[in-house]
Amino acid sequence: VAERDLLVHHPYQSFEATVDRLFAQAADDPDVLSIRSTLYRTGATSSIPAHLIRAARAGKEVVVLVELKARFDEAANIEWARRLEEAGAHVVYGVAGLKTHCKATLVARREEGRTRRYAHLSTGNYNPKTARGYTDIGLFTADERIGDDVGTLFNFLTGASRGSDYGRILVAPDHLRREIRRRIEDLTSQAHGGARPSITIKVNALIDLEMIDLLDRAATAGVSIDLIVRGMCGLLPVPERHDGRLRIRSIVGDYLEHSRIYRFEGTSGVELFAGSADLMERNLDRRVEVLFPLDDAEVRSGTEAILAALLADTSNAWALQPDGAWLRLDDTGNSGFETLRERAGKERRA
Repeated sequence: VAERDLLVHHPYQSFEATVDRLFAQAADDPDVLSIRSTLYRTGATSSIPAHLIRAARAGKEVVVLVELKARFDEAANIEWARRLEEAGAHVVYGVAGLKTHCKATLVARREEGRTRRYAHLSTGNYNPKTARGYTDIGLFTADERIGDDVGTLFNFLTGASRGSDYGRILVAPDHLRREIRRRIEDLTSQAHGGARPSITIKVNALIDLEMIDLLDRAATAGVSIDLIVRGMCGLLPVPERHDGRLRIRSIVGDYLEHSRIYRFEGTSGVELFAGSADLMERNLDRRVEVLFPLDDAEVRSGTEAILAALLADTSNAWALQPDGAWLRLDDTGNSGFETLRERAGKERRA
């Protein structure tokens, strides 16, 4: 991570060898000064809170945001919060009126007379059980701009600051909705001007009325749009209006598709983000969510490969029809899950 950004894709890549290992190393490394992390859905058997407890007992500054309203894991989170406090960690429970749904960790380490920060940002929970059955991506980075932003985020979550001056990450409810709107409207304007922009979005749900309207207008204007929506989708492809430019599919197969990926391509190039936010009113307005940029060339290549595999899938894909019905594709010759497994296997062997 000190050398370059790293992308991990669970469960194709091991959660224990990547995310869990980060926490274990941070807890045991005498040069690590502090660890800050959000725990949304940990699970009763997760080793990550145990690593944080060990770090606190070793005298490191440990700050943990525990979301007590994490569905299905309320009891486990309450118990971990109690044990973390007993070990000397500073436990906070988020911002009043907002559920904290983002997944973020910031490790500060003493290196050659200065402090360097390492961040992990993810679409999935710090939970080894779900990491084996949900597809999620995570970014490890030592980029100073991301470190500054994640530090600002934790200052906000802990009440140390009310400031929300972010340079690279997009944060709800502060400005995430506005930034997504701006990008869609900009690409819509480019299409009106004769350009051929495109949008690819992968989420669990698309039911926010403003986002539905923005994407509908964009496709009508000429933006090519591919949506991968696992669950509820309030936007329909209308041939008379969209002329084939709006394609919506759901992938249901070996794993539960959980990662959220946003890709915007226009005249100035491609922007790629991943994060915790679906296109739902609750995620955009009533939760603390983060979309983080994917800037490193290898990270971007890996993310593009994920999208390409899912958009080429004909074994597990259901296409949304103009009447609202989901039509399963008949061709069983191409599985995105198998493509991604083979890709991960080649990377391991390399």
